[in-house]
Amino acid sequence: MKKNEVATLAGGCFWGVEELIRTLPGVLNTRVGYTGGEVPNATYEVVKKGNTGHAESIEVEFDPSVLSYENLLIYFFKLHDPTTLNRQGNDRGTQYRSAIFYHSDEQKKTAERVKASVDVSGKWQAPLVTEIVAAGPFYTAEEYHQKYLIKNPGGYTCHYLRE
Repeated sequence: MKKNEVATLAGGCFWGVEELIRTLPGVLNTRVGYTGGEVPNATYEVVKKGNTGHAESIEVEFDPSVLSYENLLIYFFKLHDPTTLNRQGNDRGTQYRSAIFYHSDEQKKTAERVKASVDVSGKWQAPLVTEIVAAGPFYTAEEYHQKYLIKNPGGYTCHYLRE
C-alpha cells in the first residue's frame, strides 16, 4: 500500500490554486506558502516585493491510490496559464511564476513527461514556461491566506478550469 504523497505547485496567486485543488478526490490537505527562493522564513510582506526568488505555492498532501501525481499535474495545467512568464491574470512578478517543485526522481520524471505532453497537445498557443525544480524549504503562509476563498467568498482569483 502506497503512503500519502506531497506535491508542491506554483501557478500564480495561491488562493485560486488552492481553491480549485483542495476539493479534488484524493486530496487530503492543502496549505499555501512560499518556496523556491533564497530568503529563509519567507513571509508575504517580503515575498510580495518580488525579489526573494520565492513563488506563491501550494503544498498538497494526497492519497496516490485515489489521485495519481500524474493526474494532479494534468489538472494543475488546466487551472492556470502555463505559457505566461511570471504572470497570472493581473498578478505580475516572479512570485507568480508557474512551477512544479518535485520531491523525488519519480515526481521529476512524471512532471517532465506531463509537461511535454501538454506542451505538444495544442491546448496552448505558446510554449509552456513551467519550471520543474527540486523542492526546497516550504514556508507556510500567514493564517489569513490559508483557505482564503472559503473565508472570503467572491474574493479575488484569476483561476478557472480550462478544458
